[in-house]
Amino acid sequence: MFCALASAVCFGTASVLQAVAARTTAPGTGSGVDPRLLLRVLTQWRYLLGLALDGVGFVLELVALRSLPIYAVGAALAATLAVTAVVAAPVLGTRLSRAEWGAVGVVCGGLALLGLSSGEEGHLRGGPELRIAVLVFALAVLASGALAGRLPDRARAAVLGLGSGFGFGVVEVAVRLIDDFAPTALLTNPATYALLIGGGAAFLLLTTAFQRGSVTTATAGMVIGETVGPALVGVAWLGDRTREGLAPLAVTGFALAVAGALALARFGEAPVDEDGGPHPTGEDEAAGRRGGAARESQGDSGRESRGDFGRES
Repeated sequence: MFCALASAVCFGTASVLQAVAARTTAPGTGSGVDPRLLLRVLTQWRYLLGLALDGVGFVLELVALRSLPIYAVGAALAATLAVTAVVAAPVLGTRLSRAEWGAVGVVCGGLALLGLSSGEEGHLRGGPELRIAVLVFALAVLASGALAGRLPDRARAAVLGLGSGFGFGVVEVAVRLIDDFAPTALLTNPATYALLIGGGAAFLLLTTAFQRGSVTTATAGMVIGETVGPALVGVAWLGDRTREGLAPLAVTGFALAVAGALALARFGEAPVDEDGGPHPTGEDEAAGRRGGAARESQGDSGRESRGDFGRES
């Protein structure tokens, strides 16, 4: 459990460091992707430190998945949003409302309940059918990106976010299906390819969702996809269980952790304003949308309101 929580701390802190690096490298940039800016951000120590933390977090996640039920690790990873929100407050100048601070507390409370009630990982390793099914599902997640491109903006962000969550969930399940790390065994195990395809698809779909839709909607879909589905697979096919008589406590803790994470979904990418200013609060966002609508009705074809951070530049 310590490794799972430490992984969430690494991922959440890395998001903030990378956001700071992006701000200092290209403040006030316009739309489009400039490869020169991408290369420039890769020279920033904060961004590189964030990448290193991502790597450490991934290793800690793998260790946790080899020792804990999938439902406990998934809920702990959802706490990444709580870490991002807390770290972003002093570093990026974001303002958390009372409700959001309450959501951070709910996430922590849910994880505490899971820590008390979760048992050891299940000892079932799944048969060849489950390994093949996970690989097929990973390919389906990758293909979903092309189908989601035809959907309206809001629906597209939700589908892409959910697909990325399923991809991360594939990684969680595939780790449990790899029981022999000999080179020959890895190459002949469908779960190995499912892990690589699922992880790659997850990052691709989530990046696309952030570029073309709402950060909040995409992140909410991701949280649901990477927690609920893998948890069910762990319980139904891999033998994950709770401590004797504490199943209701585990279910409550899981639900609280996921619900709290969903309430913090706007911190999924730790977004900042184009001028480097603080992230708007919910009231600021609503006011920005009203102002943008008023300008549009007057024939103003300028840029969108700063408050509508759902569309990334």
